[in-house]
Amino acid sequence: MAFAGRVVLFTIPGCKFCRQAKTLLGDYHVPYFDVDLSKYPERRYEMKERTGRSSVPQIFFNNRHIGGWDDIKALHDEDKLVLLIEETAEEEPPPDAPLPPPEIDSPPEEDGEVVLLPSQRDSAGGKRDCTPDELAALCKEIQDSSLVKTHTYHLISYKNSFVGRELVEWLMHRKSMRREEALSLGKDLMKRHFIHHVTYEHDFEDEYLFYRMLDDVKTRSLNAALSSHCLPRKAVDIADDLRKLILEIYDEHLSPDGFAVDYKGISTSPKFEEYVRATAELKRADIVNLWRQEKLALFINVYNALVIHAFVVQGPPTSTFRRLMFFNKTSYVIGGQEFSLNDIESGILRANRRPVATFKRPFSRHDPRLPIALDEVEPRIHFALVCGAKSCPPIKTYTAANIDEELKFSTEAFLESDNVMVDLTRREVTLSMILKWYKVDFGSNNQQVLEWIYAHMPDSEKRRSLKSLIDSGNYRMKYFKYNWDVNSS
Repeated sequence: MAFAGRVVLFTIPGCKFCRQAKTLLGDYHVPYFDVDLSKYPERRYEMKERTGRSSVPQIFFNNRHIGGWDDIKALHDEDKLVLLIEETAEEEPPPDAPLPPPEIDSPPEEDGEVVLLPSQRDSAGGKRDCTPDELAALCKEIQDSSLVKTHTYHLISYKNSFVGRELVEWLMHRKSMRREEALSLGKDLMKRHFIHHVTYEHDFEDEYLFYRMLDDVKTRSLNAALSSHCLPRKAVDIADDLRKLILEIYDEHLSPDGFAVDYKGISTSPKFEEYVRATAELKRADIVNLWRQEKLALFINVYNALVIHAFVVQGPPTSTFRRLMFFNKTSYVIGGQEFSLNDIESGILRANRRPVATFKRPFSRHDPRLPIALDEVEPRIHFALVCGAKSCPPIKTYTAANIDEELKFSTEAFLESDNVMVDLTRREVTLSMILKWYKVDFGSNNQQVLEWIYAHMPDSEKRRSLKSLIDSGNYRMKYFKYNWDVNSS
């Protein structure tokens, strides 16, 4: 049957409700256009203007807004969806109906059945150009020389280390450099994260100080054993590519009902192997000279990708103790430094505040990672970071250019969902545990937390009810039990 109308879904990759909506439409053999907001972030404003909602999916039959997954599921349960499909199939889309993605004119069909549109392969999916870094070959020579060995100072041994003065003299003799040139090259090696002082306390100096190759640092970071011999790209570009690739992999291994991820299947995927290799670029990325928006986009995207990476290679944590270890120990080397999930969340994005269930800040006063932390906590990151559990927010896309608007949409979507419930009859407000664990980020007392929620919640009947309770001062706050069950199949 020819389908004259137009069905449009606004979605994001990895969204279980988006996947359920697509599966339902596929069962009805309805051709549809998928407006992937990770590829077309500018259309998020259109979606919000048309619907008043920030959550996805948002579904349109011609110019008629159906709503989200719950709404189309209700039509299906009430046997009303068939009639809507038949009406849309016979009507051409009016001028005010949402448009399909720009590169697609019509949904393809094959043998009378709908062929769902494949995801567009982005730049992260292809083979990236690599400009060889001439210093990488030099570092290999240094590693293979007699300079690198175990050195001892004050009864402490430093394996795989070399002396700064000895490297300067080696460069003078092997590369015919003047002493000033050799010292300058050593400083350049350090600036570009090929080497570092063994305790991160000194710049490169022509002195009896110990240094170590970054590739010789023994850590449990998931990218520690990898090497990149390319000139480093901008850190936000690396993270953006990683985010695109891991979302593509995640979406391909999401179950038809959207509730489970096949992490074992991901582990054997060639795309995942490509992703793992790509994380090597993070090791020498420049993360010192970033402005606030770049830091937010970089570390949110890296955090979310790191969680998926760890679930694939290590498996998800299965107990409270293992969860604490997971967030404390799971890490990447980024810009020459090791960053755990807690380092990223609480050290960088929460401006070096104490993580949940710990007694000290991630970075000490002299920690070289401290200057990278945000100057002020950004509370909205709690609705962007994904922990892999069923009560976590869904994975979304974040870019340096639009980070504040993207965080605004994520926050609105979280607060307009069942994570915040207001019961005027019982005078109760029930919140996600996220708002309890990180209460200090939202306010110093319950009243301030609710005022923060009200200020960031989209206009709705729930928001008006919340305002009524806040103004009265007569309410009780409760919290939902957090569902730590893992979304794996």
